[in-house]
Amino acid sequence: MASLQDLIAQKEALEREIERTKEQGRTDAIAKIRALMAEYGLSAADLAGKSSRGKSGKSKGGKVAAKYRNSSTGESWSGRGLQPRWLKAALAAGRKLDEFAL
Repeated sequence: MASLQDLIAQKEALEREIERTKEQGRTDAIAKIRALMAEYGLSAADLAGKSSRGKSGKSKGGKVAAKYRNSSTGESWSGRGLQPRWLKAALAAGRKLDEFAL
């Protein structure tokens, strides 16, 4: 039967071997990726979804101009998403959406 010291030494040797194997696998993967990038003319921006050849995918939305405004408070709504409380209350009170259009 192995002593405790022998087992601890074996464990440490295995942990070092695991780390070396992980690092070698990582190095190999990076080399393969670089070779594929060179073969297909890809850049790091392409991998991040930002193509240098123009827009790719959906663009992030910015501010949208207001379509409806509450003249008494100055609050506005773009017409996208949920209706704001002030507009819901006005519509429930019998007013028309067209009355708030800009």
